[in-house]
Amino acid sequence: MCKLAEQYGEVFTFHMGSTKYVVLTGYDAVKEALVTQADDFGERNLTRVMKNNLKGKGIVFGVGESWKTMRRFTLSTLRDFGMGRSTIADRIEDEVQKVMEIFMQHQGRPFDPIINISSAVSNIICILVFGHRFEYDDPQFLRLLKLTTENVRLVTSPMVQLYNIFPIPAFLVNDLQKFKQNGMESRSYFRKVYQQCKAEHDGSDARSFIDSFVTRQQEEEGKNPKTYFDEENMVFSATNLFIAGTESTTTTIRWGLLLLMKYPHIQEKVQAEIESVIGRERPPRVDDRKNLPYTDAVLHEIQRFGNVIPNNILHETKEDTTFRGYHIPKGTPVIPLLGSVLFDKTQWQTPHQFNPGHFLDEDGRFIKRDAFMPFSAGRRVCIGENLAKMELFLFFTTLLQRFTLRPPPGVQPQDLDLSATPGFSYAPVPYELCAVKY
Repeated sequence: MCKLAEQYGEVFTFHMGSTKYVVLTGYDAVKEALVTQADDFGERNLTRVMKNNLKGKGIVFGVGESWKTMRRFTLSTLRDFGMGRSTIADRIEDEVQKVMEIFMQHQGRPFDPIINISSAVSNIICILVFGHRFEYDDPQFLRLLKLTTENVRLVTSPMVQLYNIFPIPAFLVNDLQKFKQNGMESRSYFRKVYQQCKAEHDGSDARSFIDSFVTRQQEEEGKNPKTYFDEENMVFSATNLFIAGTESTTTTIRWGLLLLMKYPHIQEKVQAEIESVIGRERPPRVDDRKNLPYTDAVLHEIQRFGNVIPNNILHETKEDTTFRGYHIPKGTPVIPLLGSVLFDKTQWQTPHQFNPGHFLDEDGRFIKRDAFMPFSAGRRVCIGENLAKMELFLFFTTLLQRFTLRPPPGVQPQDLDLSATPGFSYAPVPYELCAVKY
């Protein structure tokens, strides 16, 4: 779609079936819609599969007042439990240490790191949602991760997309049936945890998102007949947190590992900065970031270049609106292309190259960039942005303090494949790496 923008401009439309979509490309247009005209473009558009399976509940695909209530509650609750603050940093550091131990066990031999990364990242969100972590070999935990990975792939499969566009009977689409079964299985686990928490709830201090939800639900019982604090909103919100808190950060880390192997001179420069500022004895801490400008720039460039959610999630116009001279009717699906912002040639010196210099000034100081939008922007900006940034910083600084990342024997850095697999998120093809003690 970015190529179409070169021909048709920053705002254009296309049809799929009987539905007209408006596409926004480039930093200026996307920011104007999501930030300047946030009220006009802030609603969520639900595809047929999402409407039938998610029912407008939760915090990612929620709509209307239900979404507003759940988002406010979720932000407040997760902040209370330390999301984005130093109180959660200790838990992240513990999880990172466990991954380092697993890397060490491979003794420099090639291995696929995906399940270790996914488990560590997911455990951080599990601590917030459930109040506890899982062991990496826990069967239920592994099953939840598998269901998540499968559904992220299935939701954008060709047959599911055809189902979204044309009136195909659901029973004819095998991928859709699998998607529904996986979703029901995942939600049944969250429902069981919720019901157990509700049965045992004694009004004492909450230990998790689910605890806090039960407390709020009981406070509103009998007082607010129109409450949004019902079982379905809890299940969908908790499921949203688990999936979003696992998938995007895991994928970003996978891109980071691959890019650091492909560009060893950048990896070496990061290691040198970490050694100069922190040394090799003390583990990195979150407050070290301000003293590691090059490392910070590399982490931001990994997120920019990785472009994990290039198409964003569908938005929708809340009312009839005018945008850059175009009339857009109420309820029109809108695609604000995040990838077009992250690779906007008017904003980035070398948009299609991995270049940490995008985030450094002439004196080597870190600089923020307005066009850095991997978490989207405006009313629908990712709730977990600060948590994800903390996870990425602690994971990569701790890893590169201890290890050098190299391709498997016989593979040269320049030969590493940077192509992606199709799916909702833009993920690298599976690969192996060697973590050699630094």
